Amino acid sequence: MKKIALISLFLSGVFLLPSLNAQVKNTEQNILSAKRSIIKNLERWHKAAAEANFEDYFSLMTDDAIFIGTDATENWNLEEFKEFSRPYFEAGKAWSFKAIERNIYLKENRRLAWFDELLDTHMGICRGSGVMAKDNGKWKVQHYVLSITIPNENVDEITLIKKEFDEELISKLRDN
Repeated sequence: MKKIALISLFLSGVFLLPSLNAQVKNTEQNILSAKRSIIKNLERWHKAAAEANFEDYFSLMTDDAIFIGTDATENWNLEEFKEFSRPYFEAGKAWSFKAIERNIYLKENRRLAWFDELLDTHMGICRGSGVMAKDNGKWKVQHYVLSITIPNENVDEITLIKKEFDEELISKLRDN
């Protein structure tokens, strides 16, 4: 009886292996496809800003999107960010960010992803990081954080430059 069970187990494994390999390959292809879509939409998003295309830019963000800018006071929901950005887009001069490095990570269900990117900008190298969510079948920016990068050897100098601003903002925020 044990021999029959072992033979059955062996044969079922032999016949299941090709199926499991196909599933793994299909999953890998789905992940690559999702990453390509995310990259494409991030590129479209940055391009829309560079071309000052307000509608295209904001259509690539979710309705509950958050944008956190380089200034400590810049933490906007979508409507606030639109209001802040509109004059730049209307003047035909939004911003131009070109990714020079990007990493994308996917949640198992492939409906949520997070990323980080180094950007070539008018401020020098910046880092963007964020969350992409699948919204009606399309990958959109749900949360984005833009940071100016500072070489470690310049941190003391930058800290001194922004000390007064930081102290005032810290005081104001603590009083609230």
